[in-house]
Amino acid sequence: MAEVFLLGREKVFPAGLDAAARGEGRPVLRLQAPAQLLMRLGEAGAGSLILVEAGSAHLDALDVLRKVASRQPGARVVLVSEEASLALAVEAMKEGAWDVLQGPLDPERLALLAGKAAGEGVPVPSKAEVDGRQALITADPRFLQVLDIADRAAAGKASVLIQGESGTGKEMLARYIHQKSPRRDKPFVAVNCAALPETLLESELFGHEKGAFTGAITRKLGRFELAHGGTLLLDEVSEMEVHLQAKLLRVLQEQTVDRLGGQSPVQVDVRIVATTNRPLKPFIEGGKFREDLFYRLNVIPLHVPPLRERLGDIPPLLEHFVKKHNVRNNKKITKVSKEVHEILRGLPWKGNVRELENTIERAVVLAPGEELRVEHLLLEEVPGAGAASGAGGAVPASHPPGPEGSLAGLTVGEVERRLILSTLEKVSDNRTRAAEMLGISIRTLRNKLKEYESRIQQG
Repeated sequence: MAEVFLLGREKVFPAGLDAAARGEGRPVLRLQAPAQLLMRLGEAGAGSLILVEAGSAHLDALDVLRKVASRQPGARVVLVSEEASLALAVEAMKEGAWDVLQGPLDPERLALLAGKAAGEGVPVPSKAEVDGRQALITADPRFLQVLDIADRAAAGKASVLIQGESGTGKEMLARYIHQKSPRRDKPFVAVNCAALPETLLESELFGHEKGAFTGAITRKLGRFELAHGGTLLLDEVSEMEVHLQAKLLRVLQEQTVDRLGGQSPVQVDVRIVATTNRPLKPFIEGGKFREDLFYRLNVIPLHVPPLRERLGDIPPLLEHFVKKHNVRNNKKITKVSKEVHEILRGLPWKGNVRELENTIERAVVLAPGEELRVEHLLLEEVPGAGAASGAGGAVPASHPPGPEGSLAGLTVGEVERRLILSTLEKVSDNRTRAAEMLGISIRTLRNKLKEYESRIQQG
């Protein structure tokens, strides 16, 4: 029998929870002391849920968690605290907690937890809001530590350097820091240092006066001035040319910018957040990135772990993206097969969360019914399927069912090509906008287009 164990005060676990759990066919066992819980651990059947009050002067929740984990590894233990604490969440996740919630617990939340405990054991993730939307979803201890540091750093003005692979959510973390900061009501301005040629990037960053160069018919404010009082994101800062790095360093040191063609410096008040998808130390050693600028930017270092190192985040991200793209595509996916969960955990995810979202969006669009199955993922290779095929290699996934003229029968590469070209057509060949819609970098988009042109030339 899958019971619900409640260890703590009625203030945190109201009486109404008993009726709600019993209505789901789950007995509730209210306990007063950790010793009672430890004695009854053997009664905890598969799918049982253990909820422990955290923050009580009479109960050391972390100690209870450690003892439960040592005696019954894999037990689903949730800590419930009257006050939200990211520090507690980080420590509890390290010790093996299934989740950490703010109390008092309500019946609806208990029913959701119990349902997940009886199902696939998906942790209820911490969700950090960005611009009012749930964007950073994680239950991973390393990522929770990153968010903890980001929370504390947000209140200050020190520069932040966010490192991580493409698609991990670096820009969303930058926006999260801005939203948490005293500058939240001021502008958040982003500039992609890899998307603009050197000549344009200088003008974009620092602005120019009328007549500064051919085509400068009016004064243009740079991104630093546009971000005055707020936050400026320098995305992929490693791509900035060395001579621009020197100008950037001067701005950081003196808090002034010189417009191209300008006669006097302009005072600015900007908090800098920079991102890079490649380690900067090799760039410094190769003379491509200034060491003094690195130390100016790296005051608060943050590293977003890749998705392959936090596979526990795949189930909650999958659930989030299915709901999101149900709404966007007017679909009604209500179930995801067990095989989909298994396969997603076995993929390398070189494109990280962005690749996962693209995969789920494609599957939601292609699924004809209410269940999302493996064939709807439209994968070129299914991990671990080689042995079953007897060929020693991966097996191409089945093509999704669909009417004549659908995507059925096409390779993933061809689907990708058509998607890119149709998106470009939709935005009148605006590559920046197309890259944003596709969830890829403009560099990746350029490389894909060059690849398509090369294929045509080769016949």
